Amino acid sequence: MRNQLIYLHTSSGRNNVAGRGFCVLVFLFLSFITCAQQYDLLLKGGHVFDAKNKIDAIKDIAIQDGKIGKIDNSIAASLAKKTIDATGLYVVPGLIDIHTHVFVGSNANTFADGINSVSPDDFTFKAGITTVVDAGTSGWHNFTLFKNQVIDKSQTRILAFVNIAGDGMNGKPMQEDISTMITDSAVAIIQQYKSLIVGVKIGHYEGTDWAPFNNALAAAKKSNTPLFVECHLPQYSLQDQLSKLRPGDIITHSFEQITERLPIIDSAGNLRPFVLAAQKKGVLFDVGHGGAGFWFSQALPAFQQGLVPNTFGSDLHRFSMNAGMKSMLNIMSKYMAMGMRLQDVIAHATWNAATAIHREDLGNLSEGAVADIAVLSMQQGVFGFIDAAGIKLPGTQKLEAELTIRAGKIVWDLNGISAQPYKP
Repeated sequence: MRNQLIYLHTSSGRNNVAGRGFCVLVFLFLSFITCAQQYDLLLKGGHVFDAKNKIDAIKDIAIQDGKIGKIDNSIAASLAKKTIDATGLYVVPGLIDIHTHVFVGSNANTFADGINSVSPDDFTFKAGITTVVDAGTSGWHNFTLFKNQVIDKSQTRILAFVNIAGDGMNGKPMQEDISTMITDSAVAIIQQYKSLIVGVKIGHYEGTDWAPFNNALAAAKKSNTPLFVECHLPQYSLQDQLSKLRPGDIITHSFEQITERLPIIDSAGNLRPFVLAAQKKGVLFDVGHGGAGFWFSQALPAFQQGLVPNTFGSDLHRFSMNAGMKSMLNIMSKYMAMGMRLQDVIAHATWNAATAIHREDLGNLSEGAVADIAVLSMQQGVFGFIDAAGIKLPGTQKLEAELTIRAGKIVWDLNGISAQPYKP
């Protein structure tokens, strides 16, 4: 009996040692696997477009700690914690919309801190957009409120053109008050928030004095940033406005056909020579679609005669998003229907937009860059694209956002390509 007990005790000890050894081996194996998984996310087999790095090919993209870790022809799935099959899809930098109104708030009938602006996260990611620029909804006086109330609370990266009018687009009479259009005050707020404010905006002024325009231009010069000019300045001729702009300054609503401002296409269907001269000088032309800012009667002949928009600003706000504009992807699809190559459409929505606002850290997929990525599908079919006049242009292709990644995190997944399949 005693010998049996000794045997059992000895066997139990051996089994415990063997068990502990097995656990150690399992732990070491799992540790090895974890260490081997050096990337958080891997996008495999997508067609990558990156204008900055001149990539137009099928590549794999690995993401680590919110940044682009590696781009290569093939990256092993075993190196990533999560792998997404992007075969048949286009993988591009997160889109940049340089004309939006997102200073949303509770004030009725205004854009600044008002209900006419929209909350960006509600609309950006489903269109592949990771960065928006607010077009002067806030001014130098109320930008801090905008920052605290919206910018700091949003997942979407929000940058801004600060309005030369102190309280921005808060409605009349304040946005008509020249006494609030102070150059040095605008420069001071830009210097305080260099990482957020990318330029100065002038627009929505109906007086005859050139002081608002000149003050805004002076602020842009002093802060070394672009001037962003809206068309809502009927008292200044388009030719005079363009002549004042410097290379790199931006005019929006470029393809609007309204009586208040001379359109860029004349009655004979020709692009006005002074518009071409401004383009040659280096003035940038933004779409600024909005509810009334884009007409095929202007955009199509301009495109055919060499005036291609530098950027696809949507002029996103409460009214435009349900009209002809719909989304930035819809604008991009319009230009494909007009004859623009997909590669160029992507470049203008990403790298062109980043360079226009002097944010070369965005709009590209360089290793080490922030992992803002849009995964797009190309829908084939019969589509109709609508302008501000209610005119329809037919098309056979339409871009759609399948997946949007912001700083390495999936924030939009239309068809569950990142999800685990259901198993009953």
